[in-house]
Amino acid sequence: MRERRAELPGLIRRVRMAGIRAVRGVRAPRWLPRPRIPRTRRGQRRAFQALVVLTVLALAPATWLNATAGPRVRSVAAAPAAPVAVVFGAGLWNGEPSPYLAHRLDAAVRLYGRGTVRAILVTGDNSRHDYDEPDAMRGYLVRHGIPARRIVSDYAGFDTWNSCTRAHRVFGVDRAVLVSQGFHIRRALALCRAAGIESYGVGVAADHDVTWAYGGVREIFAAGKAAADALLRPDPQFLGPKEKGLTEALH
Repeated sequence: MRERRAELPGLIRRVRMAGIRAVRGVRAPRWLPRPRIPRTRRGQRRAFQALVVLTVLALAPATWLNATAGPRVRSVAAAPAAPVAVVFGAGLWNGEPSPYLAHRLDAAVRLYGRGTVRAILVTGDNSRHDYDEPDAMRGYLVRHGIPARRIVSDYAGFDTWNSCTRAHRVFGVDRAVLVSQGFHIRRALALCRAAGIESYGVGVAADHDVTWAYGGVREIFAAGKAAADALLRPDPQFLGPKEKGLTEALH
């Protein structure tokens, strides 16, 4: 027994060494690309140029959004008159508008109170029975003094393009004031313009918290899809027949 115990440390060392040699002997699969750093200055220069080109291409859609839509972002006080305000959904907390969505709705209330708009189109996600952005938005607006007959709901605003193209093709919106946070409003303006809506936007202020940072980063990637939507102008996920709700709300 004592001899076996004396041999145990040596056995453990041999097992460890065998494991190390086995790991060192493992080779990556041939199909897995191996990164190679250029060794020559010419190769390094080409790699740097390729990186610059890829960066420019990645940021080009965001640059396009800022250049084309930036001049049409206004405050509530400076927004030009339009028949309708379009408020985009921004999530629910326990069935009620999230703080970000509440800020958007508050701006729409102020626009209506100033006489800038005569009706409000709330557009959001109602893809599940237990998740209904438009009804939550409508309820919030009614509680804050907006007449129910002046509020129209779009239950198939699954993303910004769906909301914009449905606002024009289903609800007949030709001119509007769009309401969203500052990091999103330029994309909304560009897409609504592509959908056929003449619009200005109110960029609602937001605390620079985690949600704000996430929204800003997300917009860099969403700008690429927005550019494709503006160019290709696909049908919305659900088109459906034209609705008269907005026409009735304006009379």
